[in-house]
Amino acid sequence: MTTAKRKIQFSLLYRDMFQSSGKFQPRKDQLERIAPVIIKMGCFARVETNGGAFEQVNLLYGENPNQAVRAFTKPFNEVGIKTHMLDRGLNALRMFPVPADVRKLMYKVKHAQGVDITRIFCGLNDVRNIIPSIKYALEAGMTPQATLCITNSPIHTAEYYAAIADQLIEAGAPEICLKDMAGIGQPAMLGKLTKMIKDKHPEVIIEYHGHSGPGLSMASILEVCRNGADVIDTAIEPLSWGKVHPDVISVQSMLKHAGFDVPEINMEAYMEARKLTQEFIDDFLGYFMNPANKLMSSLLLGCGLPGGMMGSMMADLTGVMGAINNNRTAKGEAELSEDELLVKLFDEVAYVWPRVGYPPLVTPFSQYVKNIALMNLLTESMDKPRYTMMDNSIWGMILGKSGRLPGEVAPEIKELAKEKGFEFTDADPQSYYPDDLERFIKEMEENGWERGEDDEELFEFAMHETQYRDYKSGAAKKRFLADLQAAKDKAGASGMSLEEAAALKHAKADALVAPESGTVLWEIGGDGECVKSIEPFIGKEYKEGDFFCYIENTYGQILEVPAAMGGKLVEINAKQGAQVSKGDVVAYIQRGE
Repeated sequence: MTTAKRKIQFSLLYRDMFQSSGKFQPRKDQLERIAPVIIKMGCFARVETNGGAFEQVNLLYGENPNQAVRAFTKPFNEVGIKTHMLDRGLNALRMFPVPADVRKLMYKVKHAQGVDITRIFCGLNDVRNIIPSIKYALEAGMTPQATLCITNSPIHTAEYYAAIADQLIEAGAPEICLKDMAGIGQPAMLGKLTKMIKDKHPEVIIEYHGHSGPGLSMASILEVCRNGADVIDTAIEPLSWGKVHPDVISVQSMLKHAGFDVPEINMEAYMEARKLTQEFIDDFLGYFMNPANKLMSSLLLGCGLPGGMMGSMMADLTGVMGAINNNRTAKGEAELSEDELLVKLFDEVAYVWPRVGYPPLVTPFSQYVKNIALMNLLTESMDKPRYTMMDNSIWGMILGKSGRLPGEVAPEIKELAKEKGFEFTDADPQSYYPDDLERFIKEMEENGWERGEDDEELFEFAMHETQYRDYKSGAAKKRFLADLQAAKDKAGASGMSLEEAAALKHAKADALVAPESGTVLWEIGGDGECVKSIEPFIGKEYKEGDFFCYIENTYGQILEVPAAMGGKLVEINAKQGAQVSKGDVVAYIQRGE
């Protein structure tokens, strides 16, 4: 008697392919063109159609994200292919927390727009940030896929994750996603975890999401499938592998030869989708993609950072490399090459991570840990102690305002918090963010703005306030076109970069760089007024720990830019309202002799 082969389904992460490769997403017209080709491929039971930062990106180049979601989901809905989205739990579709009434509205809107499944995750795996979203999704008619953010530490064992899965399934989640965002989940552990969940909850669907960065994901796919996984996330060329995801052709071949029942791939359609995707890249998306994201790196195993962060990390390194080497030269020490500095950064991440409580390194906590490490390297070059330069967002994570950290915070950081008068909390993170929809409803009425079909425009405004205003005013489109032209000009240029030229010009000054992309907001004197002209402040002296300006990032979050170890402001590169990219020099500050 022949035993039936176990069936494995595939999901295409079409939008996450771009998210892991660069800054922007395909336009609505491009999504409409690719959808029928994806369907024609015949091998996908699911397609990721929106979520995470995708909708903000539409707004950033002046396109309505609601129309894009409806257009992309429609053809898949018509043929019975499930659509799914990425949902950050307490943070919903952005990088910082969302009021409960806005979170509730999201599921009603997304269900009406044609999204079937919402993949709910918390970067800390705190069930308090996930369980409310499970309830909201079920009430709205969506399928909640509760998510485990996978990482590799002494704390993050199969038993640890299985206990969390039990709570999420009890709360009503019919599906579990193993989100291996850095691709560092060990195959043996993932196989064991899959079996533990399936043995106890055989009816629960398990989907595996693993980035290909350090090269473990193919082994992990085989292990989770052998232990009961049902759906595997995949990509297609020209955006598979690298820091993205394994290609569906390789995954299908491996599983087919391992004895699983997998769908066949229409290769003619695959090549058509490949060609169209390259066309989108050549059109405009490629100008905002970092070539490093096309490469895999075993170095990611050591630091555990998500592969998609490599590009931004390199930009950050470029921004501070000159300052670090200037400090080393002044002390008679040899300058560090980019590779040497990168290894030091990875080592510092590995040092910092357990001491801030082992937060899984996924957005936004991966950025926080990386920023701590990077600033520690800078302060080390200045002979200053670690943790000297940490902003409010980082402290919020450490203090528990985003949820419970998996591990204990190191005594030296607890002592530093005490010195600063900070208090640790175990309160429900949602309690810090009260309902806020009425404010947006009132303003839309005052402006004469339509709330949109199924209140989708109201939701978009409440979720992405800053970006929505810029979209409505046309400022976003104008800024994007200027950025695109600048990117094209830069791509055609050769020789020394602007950052390198600036480093030479200011050999005795520290470059103060933007921690994230966004708008520069100057605030001098602490009176709360953003100054219109900052030229009179050239020559102003700052003390260690002072903040000389703010960056409002593309997610509407306000970040403080510290004046390093203090000194005299000698040049300002970004005036009030200027748009800067992550790692761009905002100003130069020169310490006394």
